[in-house]
Amino acid sequence: MPAAVVAEHGHRLGQPVQRARVAPRARALGQFGTTTGLGQATLEEFDFTASPKLPAAQIRDLAALRWLQAGESVILFGPVGVGKSHVAQALGHLAIRRGADVRFTKTSKALADLAGGHADHTWARRLREYARPSLLILDDFAMRELTAPQADDLYELISERATGGASMVLTSNRQPADWYPLFPNPVVAESLLDRLINSSHQVFMNGPSYRPKKRPGRAATTPAKPSE
Repeated sequence: MPAAVVAEHGHRLGQPVQRARVAPRARALGQFGTTTGLGQATLEEFDFTASPKLPAAQIRDLAALRWLQAGESVILFGPVGVGKSHVAQALGHLAIRRGADVRFTKTSKALADLAGGHADHTWARRLREYARPSLLILDDFAMRELTAPQADDLYELISERATGGASMVLTSNRQPADWYPLFPNPVVAESLLDRLINSSHQVFMNGPSYRPKKRPGRAATTPAKPSE
């Protein structure tokens, strides 16, 4: 069955790992996985020369996707503007090429979506939508303190994926050790984060922000070199 078809009909929590394992065959047949919300960033476009502090070897090793085959996760953390979201999206595209189905979303958007499910009694269905993909990418994780309902929803989401052995990629401006105080209930924080952090490949991306270089009109406003 083509990977895209499995993505539509595979509802069991164990299904994401099965999809990841059949990926080499899917790739050989020219089949690709499906995607939701993923941008266009690829690893081929990533500028590893932007900063000598970037862990280029570690990122390239992740590109082999052995962690996805094993049902493991990835945490990309570091200051603003170093390319965490770019690398996360690039890993998503590589996974799609292997036949996996991928969902990319801002963490705040996912939590708002799940919160809406409590109001209209669609929470269980919405949770399944996040539990289903072979790879879930949560961008801007741990941006701010969580409310108790948000923490509970996040606990259920990550627990569902962990139970099925499904991989995630998280990007964050905070190091994982600083996530614990963001949870109102320390018991929930310990239960959730201990499992998540200790089963993930942690990649510290350091260096200056690349965003000033991409500021509109920057080239035009750069002073011209004085003539000699």
